[in-house]
Amino acid sequence: YCLGSGLSWEPRSRAVEQVHLRCTEGSLEWMYPARALRVVLEPNLSSAQHTTVCIKPASDFQGASIYVERAGQLHLVVSEAEGARPHHVSCFSAHTPQRVALFLQASPQRDISRRTASFQYELLSNQSAAGPDFKKMALVEAMCRPCDNVELLLAICSNDFVVKGSIRNVSHDSENHMSQVDVSVQKVYRQKNRIFQQDEASGEWRGPIQTLLQCKVKKGGGVFLFTGNEHFGEAWLGCAPRFKDFLFIYRAARERGANPCEFQLD
Repeated sequence: YCLGSGLSWEPRSRAVEQVHLRCTEGSLEWMYPARALRVVLEPNLSSAQHTTVCIKPASDFQGASIYVERAGQLHLVVSEAEGARPHHVSCFSAHTPQRVALFLQASPQRDISRRTASFQYELLSNQSAAGPDFKKMALVEAMCRPCDNVELLLAICSNDFVVKGSIRNVSHDSENHMSQVDVSVQKVYRQKNRIFQQDEASGEWRGPIQTLLQCKVKKGGGVFLFTGNEHFGEAWLGCAPRFKDFLFIYRAARERGANPCEFQLD
């Protein structure tokens, strides 16, 4: 997390402030944007041949526009007008995975009323030593089709969340091309952050899972194993077989010694 203010700069300075961030994901908050800010993302992704960068502006993003530097030229990624759109995520391929430079240009303003240009970012490697990169963001390449057995067995080993539960409700947001699956959780096997929580009043565990509208998720009965990864503080749906089907696949793989990890069954 990086926090800074344009008010701390020398009034007559024409220099561009530079910030270096060395994490694969994080956030930046620039209060009272003034002049320009150059943000260099340089995490240790030297083993990757290609990198996808995704940026999600805050809902109150204002006061600046975001550009990416490519071959000495600036290309607009997020304009100030787009920053107010909820769930808006901009993704682009980085030419050099070791170093990605963003340029924030402050918008002209007559007053000094508080404006904040803040955003979250994630850098995603398009190459994985174990084959396909299942950490690739659902917003970049949604897996709307059912997972095959190999993908499912890898998902329970490596995904950010694995929960058993049923679908309480499915809501659709056509404007942002997203669907939300509200899950009633019977058991949390793993979660990276506290997206699935226990309701104090009812004692029921529940949580929301995001997916793309094009996946056409519908409310259905039965118990499922929901897996997926977290992006920008939200759970994104990956493999979601019926739990009885998952049990059959996992037990068969374990008998053959083909399960990539041990999974604690009920």
